[in-house]
Amino acid sequence: MSKLTFSKSVIAGALSFILCTSSPVSYANNDLPDLGTAAVNTFSLEKENEVGDAYMRVIRGSAPMLNDPVLNQYLTELGNKLVAHATGVKTPFYFFLLRNDEINAFAFFGGHVGVHTGLFLNADTESELASVIGHEITHVTQRHLARSIEAQQKTSPATIAGMLGAILLTIASPQAGMAALATTQALATQSKINYTRLHEKEADRIGMQVMVDAGFDPNGAADFFGKLATRYRFTTKPPQMLLTHPLPESRISEARVRAERYPFRYVPDNLDFQLAKSRIQVRFSGYSEQAALSIFETQLKHNRYAFKSAAEYGKALALFRLKKFTESEQIIDALLATSPNNLFYIDTKTDLLHERGANKEAIELLLAQKQLKPTSPVVNTNLANIYIEDNQIDKAIPLLEDLIFLDKQDQLAYILLTEAYKKQGNKAMQYFVKAETLALVADYKTAIDQLNFAYRESKGDALQLARIEARIRQFRQADKALEQLQ
Repeated sequence: MSKLTFSKSVIAGALSFILCTSSPVSYANNDLPDLGTAAVNTFSLEKENEVGDAYMRVIRGSAPMLNDPVLNQYLTELGNKLVAHATGVKTPFYFFLLRNDEINAFAFFGGHVGVHTGLFLNADTESELASVIGHEITHVTQRHLARSIEAQQKTSPATIAGMLGAILLTIASPQAGMAALATTQALATQSKINYTRLHEKEADRIGMQVMVDAGFDPNGAADFFGKLATRYRFTTKPPQMLLTHPLPESRISEARVRAERYPFRYVPDNLDFQLAKSRIQVRFSGYSEQAALSIFETQLKHNRYAFKSAAEYGKALALFRLKKFTESEQIIDALLATSPNNLFYIDTKTDLLHERGANKEAIELLLAQKQLKPTSPVVNTNLANIYIEDNQIDKAIPLLEDLIFLDKQDQLAYILLTEAYKKQGNKAMQYFVKAETLALVADYKTAIDQLNFAYRESKGDALQLARIEARIRQFRQADKALEQLQ
């Protein structure tokens, strides 16, 4: 199905830069600090979650986020696998993708972890990707941002207010925000550089333990660090990740020494990682249709691939972009014959069936998958989309409501639900759900306008009117709270 993206904005650099500030605390071996009361004077966990939610809403409205269910489900499952082996987890985690070829990842309040598509493009194995995500998860579990703010608040409360405001300003206006951020940081002392390094070391050390416990290769971190260092050794413009996560030679050698302390075990690469990488190369990396096709044809011709099926999948996607649907479907059918339940293939097969008007066949395929994976966002989003296209609105709406119940941040589900109610002719619910979509991007004022439209269309439905009135009050409060953060 078609995927949605939003206008570009430079946010990750500022968020990562803020995150890397730290307090002068380090810990020996793998002993974890007791964070039960850490940063409590600055931010409670409840406050962190509130601020994190506000930042996330602003990011959705200004950043090139990917609403691709296949990639989002892969990243979420990978992230949750790592979180399951982390200690000190005190908040839910939310993983999201930004369409940005820069090599970077970042974390901020409330368990939010953002990953650039460029990280996929430059990682050779899933263990390399997992090493970066494990590092960012550790920034969250160790509450580095809150601890940093608490340490700085002792000397300069004004600096803290400036930092928080600069983050939001950077999201909304990159140049102005970075200037504000630079001015704010200039107030800090030289010793903060050392604190940053201590927090980065802590995230490296604990993050590696997390990824090893989750079953990944500890050498993934050193391999990725080494590759970045070699590639950008003589460049005048290093990637954002090296600006926000300094990479001295000592950090690479420490990663290698730390990895050698773990018993050797063979960790095979994951096909789904390579499929995700192929999907990003074709759909979200800026290659032309023909250039993307050439990449995978060359891989297949010279046997230069981690998995042949990932290269074939990339070729099928490129052929789809070129509207060579028959050739694309032949490849996907062959892949499905060997792996009939792979969601990467199922998603593309659904698109192909829809292109040739075989909606009934697509629905049958997805319903069979729903029996196996009843809560899969990939299956249910595709199924709801096909139902809408086939004018089976009454079947689409419950699916989308279930998706939103399971993930209230599912922007694509809200967009599709708005479309479903529009096709159904239910203006009251169309406006109501549109308001929720706008609230997800922190546009509360326009959301309230939509709720007022919904109110007028509700035609005396007392329960619905009360629900709308309550939501208007909540949005006004949220808008006021957001303004106080800036």
